[in-house]
Amino acid sequence: MNKKKKLVHNILYWHYNNNNTHFFLYKNDLIPEGNHSKNLKVTNKIKLNNNFKEEEITDHTVKSNTLEELKLEIENFSGCSLKKTATNLVFADGNSKAKVMLIGEAPGEEEDKTGKPFKGQAGVLLDKMLNAIEQNRKNTYISNVIFWRPPGNRNPTEEEIKICLPFVLKHIELINPRILILAGAIATKAILKEDKGIIQLRGKWHDLSLNNSDKIKTMPIFHPAFLLRQPSRKKDAWEDLKKIKKEIELIT
Repeated sequence: MNKKKKLVHNILYWHYNNNNTHFFLYKNDLIPEGNHSKNLKVTNKIKLNNNFKEEEITDHTVKSNTLEELKLEIENFSGCSLKKTATNLVFADGNSKAKVMLIGEAPGEEEDKTGKPFKGQAGVLLDKMLNAIEQNRKNTYISNVIFWRPPGNRNPTEEEIKICLPFVLKHIELINPRILILAGAIATKAILKEDKGIIQLRGKWHDLSLNNSDKIKTMPIFHPAFLLRQPSRKKDAWEDLKKIKKEIELIT
């Protein structure tokens, strides 16, 4: 690569990592569909002008085989621009040996400060919801589909979700829960690849298949933050929790 091409490459790479996606005429994120191998590869490419030239920008493989390795690998990962504006990595909380795993959406202000998921007002409500079915952070494992707080608590972009998704799938694979709870529309869409909204999907069981596990019983529920805004939906949430409790009783 000559100096001119190298300069252009570096400029494009900087724009990409800083989410200045308007600079590109085309960008395609490739992420494995269906069954996910242990080494998940995320490759992002761009097409410039009209000459259809493709140039690889990132090529990341999730190599971790333990939770400790996964956390360290995410800490050292530089492919997500959210890391630059966040205070802390928000990896997980709870019991890593639990049979129940819950995945939310993205960290907020309190989570960013503490480095733990669900620590704000939504976290207080989540704890109450779990307690209602005899679950808590001692017998449940909790994480998110995004590991760093989006600025201003905005929703994560599809690109940010795609970048983090291989880590999330590996996270689930390593925990290998019997029951997976997806809190909110963003987590549900990311994990289940469903186009339907959370209102249509909540309260229904889905089977999630990963590389090293049997099918994981998976249920979407309303995110606690949504319930704080729409308290009339708490009745529906309670019905969903009762279904989850019934399933937990079958595996314990």
